[in-house]
Amino acid sequence: MKFTVNKELILEALQKVQAIVNPRTTLPILSNVLFQSDGKKLTLSATDLEVSVRTSIDAKVDKAGGTTLPARRLLSIVRELPSAEIEVDTDEKDIASIKCGPSFFKLVGISEDEFPPPPKFEGGKSYKMEQGVFKEMLQKTGYAASTDETRYILNGVLLSFQGEKLIVVATDGRRLALVEQEVEFPKKSEGDLVVPSKTVNELIRTLGDEGELTIQATENQVAFEFDDILIISKLIEGTFPNFRQVIPAQCEERVTIEREILFTALKRAALLTNDQSNSVKLLFTSNKLQIVTETPDVGESKETIPVKFSGKDVSVAFNPEFMMDPLKCLQSDEIHIEMTDELSPGVIKADVPFLYVLMPMRMS
Repeated sequence: MKFTVNKELILEALQKVQAIVNPRTTLPILSNVLFQSDGKKLTLSATDLEVSVRTSIDAKVDKAGGTTLPARRLLSIVRELPSAEIEVDTDEKDIASIKCGPSFFKLVGISEDEFPPPPKFEGGKSYKMEQGVFKEMLQKTGYAASTDETRYILNGVLLSFQGEKLIVVATDGRRLALVEQEVEFPKKSEGDLVVPSKTVNELIRTLGDEGELTIQATENQVAFEFDDILIISKLIEGTFPNFRQVIPAQCEERVTIEREILFTALKRAALLTNDQSNSVKLLFTSNKLQIVTETPDVGESKETIPVKFSGKDVSVAFNPEFMMDPLKCLQSDEIHIEMTDELSPGVIKADVPFLYVLMPMRMS
């Protein structure tokens, strides 16, 4: 295989695919990027057997073929090369000669025959939507997925295509984030997909703000295709819990707060928490919110901010990091907190179809 490619193009392509490469894998081939070239295009692929990413770029191909090269090392080399055309020539032993201006490298690769073949999609369900819309939905929910491997079904994000809507949900049992969007798809494509968090993070990283996204799903695989990228992932098997059961039917009190003011106040309050005492108290009184941190052997803080509230006084404690997570992702100037008492879950809402349920912490 021999090709010549623009440095910026191949650098961007390597950055798109190498994020899923695990450098500590016991299979050396999984540390490599697969290169395949035809007459006009150069295709780069990477996989960890759970998630596969493929992208294509323009290249001058003098000799078609394929090989695999170490992802991280190649990325480091390309990043340091001068901004010019890069020529790559591989021999029958998969040793690549890399030339760029005055620079020359030889890099030992592995045969493309050892690279795991991508899964094939035949039939299945298909959906189309805007990249930017889907990316925003994942950003507003993905952080709430569980990292506890004993609750495997929660280690991902639910995509529920039901009743002309896409509902995206993530939960770790202590909090739940939900967002919904009207999407057109045939009735026969209704169903639920649980996408692993690693895939969700890869989508957030690579999806654009404009352009169309195509989602194809079979019983245990899902593919996301957009621009010049294809991401294929295994689905998490099992039944996602009934998330509607944890959403309070109604809350007695509702508070309106400026999102940015609340976020920065919580950020300051969290400075005095630690692993043993990771909570802040929220004391709601008439048009005021006092945020209090009291951590033994560390210190304490108090801050009062204005709110729109005329109900009964309420005290409740929350994990400040969990409370800040949705505030980072929302663009609304104001958010609404609904609650009943110190033992009941709080609900954060905004002026978009978004909902965040947060379990309270024990107040000391």
